[in-house]
Amino acid sequence: MTPAELSVRFFLQMAIIIGVSRLVGWLAKRFLGQPQVVGEMIAGVLLGPSLFGLIAPDLQAALFPEDSRSVLFVGAQLGVGLYMFLVGLDFRSDLFRSQARSAVAVSVSGMAAPFAVAALISPWLLANGLFGQGVTSYQALLFTGAAISITAFPMLARIIKERGLSGTPLGALSLSAGAIDDAGAWTVLAIVLATFGGGPAVAIKAIVGGGAFVLFMLTLGPRLLAPLSVRAERDSGVGPGLLAVILALFMIAAFAMDAVGIHAVFGGFILGCVMPRGRLTQEVKAQLEPFTVIALLPMFFTYSGLNTRLDLVASADLFIPTLVVLAGSIVAKGVACWAAARLTGQDNATAMGVGALMNARGLMELIIINIGLQKGIIGPGLFAMLVTMAIVTTLLTSPLFELVYSRSSRTARVSTDSEGT
Repeated sequence: MTPAELSVRFFLQMAIIIGVSRLVGWLAKRFLGQPQVVGEMIAGVLLGPSLFGLIAPDLQAALFPEDSRSVLFVGAQLGVGLYMFLVGLDFRSDLFRSQARSAVAVSVSGMAAPFAVAALISPWLLANGLFGQGVTSYQALLFTGAAISITAFPMLARIIKERGLSGTPLGALSLSAGAIDDAGAWTVLAIVLATFGGGPAVAIKAIVGGGAFVLFMLTLGPRLLAPLSVRAERDSGVGPGLLAVILALFMIAAFAMDAVGIHAVFGGFILGCVMPRGRLTQEVKAQLEPFTVIALLPMFFTYSGLNTRLDLVASADLFIPTLVVLAGSIVAKGVACWAAARLTGQDNATAMGVGALMNARGLMELIIINIGLQKGIIGPGLFAMLVTMAIVTTLLTSPLFELVYSRSSRTARVSTDSEGT
């Protein structure tokens, strides 16, 4: 396919992606009570072989040919990275510091319990031929543990934002724990990739490079970025020149994290966290958020959906393993995070809310299993199983959160009122 043909196809693809994402997102919000982002994730799967390709395979292949997917991939990475930069702009470091002890406990527990489940089920999955050729039991354990322990950090952030929890202790605790959790999962993935042929240098580069980047940004970043805020105040806003500087800094941060083997989303998020607050962040968000959320982020869901075949899960061979992975993932993650939050002093309502929110796996799960599929670590069957798990756990997050958090909050209020009388 020539560049001119790719260009023509790209604009048609984007029209379809935006239209379907907004429609399914609206339907999910209107009739299912789900956040817009959950509908967008489902829309991506619907545009792939699981529905569109099943109903009209020739048309689906013509609209989304293999040659065009590299373009979608790049746009998808830009979209998810920019979105996490915007999430970082909302992040309150003061609430993180006040919740640091609980955040570490929740994230560690939220990884340890799923890894225990992975130790039980990965030999079974390996014996059933669901991993790639040459994958050892050790590699299968690490990848399965990373896949079922990860939290969909961007998805979690958007759910928290849409629920109006961004500036609350619950929101800060969940985001902090999610960030630590995902950093750990990506480190484990780096180790898997190293043992799969990349060599130990892959893991060392990820751990050392990622740690150095975070340390640099947290210590020197605020001081180096302070002049940007001064200029925004002086110019009474963020003009094209200043916005260009900020976007260039985002690209450098995303490049740095990608280059060391973590992921661009962490570069964007850390940069957003250390940006000086005030008029600068308010106007940057106002200028970047609409296009990022409406046009760029749905590209990632569609790119993942194009690699997903849910019909594989319906087969007799994969149905039971899918249920086992799903049940083990939900129970291990939810119970462990709830228990850790309670043991570090959180009230039951907050602990229950954290347990529900940390079970959202959508976006980051899709990223990690796409890497696993591309590298030959997992096969199409396990990929479909894990996509199903990502969709189901993310669909359950909002109603489960409303159920446990609202009920626990009401119970706490009734108890308080009774004591007062």
